[in-house]
Amino acid sequence: MFYGIIIRLYLIDNKHHNITDIHARYPELEASISIEEGELLAGDLPRKQMRLVQAWIKLHRDELMADWKLAVNGETPYKISPL
Repeated sequence: MFYGIIIRLYLIDNKHHNITDIHARYPELEASISIEEGELLAGDLPRKQMRLVQAWIKLHRDELMADWKLAVNGETPYKISPL
């Protein structure tokens, strides 16, 4: 969590199979954002918060991909530092 944005990694995402993505929630809004490209896949966030999430993804892309692989293999992902 950073700047009121909650970041989650869902392994069972029926809308975006096989796409490495995170879910960002900011009060009542939620968006699915690809880890590889930082692009919006679904949902909505205010512009400022979307830019913060994209910057965070860019800074932590390698860690996010490693966590994704751990989770897919049934292992516990590591916590990633906030922005």
